[in-house]
Amino acid sequence: MMITRRNFSAALVAGAAASLVSSSGMAATNVAGGSATSAPQKARNVVLVHGLFADGSCWSEVIARLQAKGLNCTAVQNPLTTLPEAVASAQRVLDRQDGPTVLVGHSFSGMIVTEAGMHPKVSSLVYVAARAPDAGEDYTALAKTYPTPPASAGIVFDGDEGRLSEEAFLRDFAGDLPEAKAKVLYAVQEPFHKELLTGKTTQAAWHSKPSWYAVSTEDRTINPDLERFMAKRMGAKTIEVKASHLALISHPDTIARLILEAAGH
Repeated sequence: MMITRRNFSAALVAGAAASLVSSSGMAATNVAGGSATSAPQKARNVVLVHGLFADGSCWSEVIARLQAKGLNCTAVQNPLTTLPEAVASAQRVLDRQDGPTVLVGHSFSGMIVTEAGMHPKVSSLVYVAARAPDAGEDYTALAKTYPTPPASAGIVFDGDEGRLSEEAFLRDFAGDLPEAKAKVLYAVQEPFHKELLTGKTTQAAWHSKPSWYAVSTEDRTINPDLERFMAKRMGAKTIEVKASHLALISHPDTIARLILEAAGH
């Protein structure tokens, strides 16, 4: 095929666009596959799901920024009981949306996003330092192929209910937040049920839905290399944020921009 000056110039422009790096909290941007490379469907609805050791209020900083851009936001109150019940809680919220919706998950709730993301109203998926299993995959076995993150040793149980100790919460979960703020978050953490950790997804929405992933490079709750592996495997458009597990709180501008991109804004 003959390379014309016009074709050559277009290739240069495309290459330059792909290599742009934002200086506002993002360490790098990489398209690791084909699912998120096309223009996302325009969406005005965003549904956000929290993970372990948290509640829906953990999205407050991100929600405020998205609302300022005119998006309709709803935070799911994840029951943290069983995976089917957690998925059902997200699906009920998705049912109420009035059109294309971006489904966003942090940490454990990546399991919920992966399953509930098959909902017909979900136009794209965003994972924030989140689990992203394949259908039927044993996430615990997958995680064991990487060094165990420090936060795991800080989980304490009262019968069937688990939570993070204060020391582990401040150091390994919210390590880049001011101590006073981290202590408030520790005080409102929701306990999870042991049975929740045994659930497996039956489908993986990221095979068919455009996906975005924010890797937390300083994460002590999920191994950052595991996050990179999952993001690459799903073909997600990936950013790296120099943040603890709680990038959604320590870097809300960066996470909000990622969600806005997934919403076609």
